[in-house]
Amino acid sequence: MKWLKGLFVTRAKLPPEVQRAKEVIAAIDSGGMPLNPATINTIARNLGLEVPRRASVGDTIQRIRIAVERSQSYADPSGSISSTLGKYDA
Repeated sequence: MKWLKGLFVTRAKLPPEVQRAKEVIAAIDSGGMPLNPATINTIARNLGLEVPRRASVGDTIQRIRIAVERSQSYADPSGSISSTLGKYDA
């Protein structure tokens, strides 16, 4: 009966800026390397982060990870997504 209920449960869609950030983080985690720092900065700014002109790409990516994790903890109280992102916290 549980699986039947699961078919009809609709999940809230993520805002496009959070979805894009998750996609970039997933690509980086799978071995990709961000080629364009401007794209990373744009994603961070779309999440509401202030990005200094001299911020390194690595620092900005770390801040994006934290912002995505924070947004997931608000959206999903179980924390299932945040457990995969938490391994990179400093």
